[in-house]
Amino acid sequence: MKAHTLALSLALLLGTGHALAQSQDSGHDSHHTTASSASDMTEAEVRKVDKAAKKITLKHGQIKNLDMPPMTMVFQVKDAALLEQVQAGDKVRFTADKVGGAYLVLTLEPVKN
Repeated sequence: MKAHTLALSLALLLGTGHALAQSQDSGHDSHHTTASSASDMTEAEVRKVDKAAKKITLKHGQIKNLDMPPMTMVFQVKDAALLEQVQAGDKVRFTADKVGGAYLVLTLEPVKN
């Protein structure tokens, strides 16, 4: 009788643990896809703006949500209008995400001196 109760208790605990793991995983996903706050923005320097191709080259700091170290790289932009407000040499803050295998700038704002 005790073995049956122990097995039932163990099964319930394992099931609860699985439900908690699913809950934590889904919480991580929702954080990853929600709009970023100002503290989540990454600072960068604009190296090149290519309005025709809707791309921007940024020398950026660590991008935490992408687990990406500081580097210089080319990003696509979600909205070409973002490129109208910056030029090479500008200091900016931005958010980015990986969408369809490409790194995409979602928000971009010049840093005021």
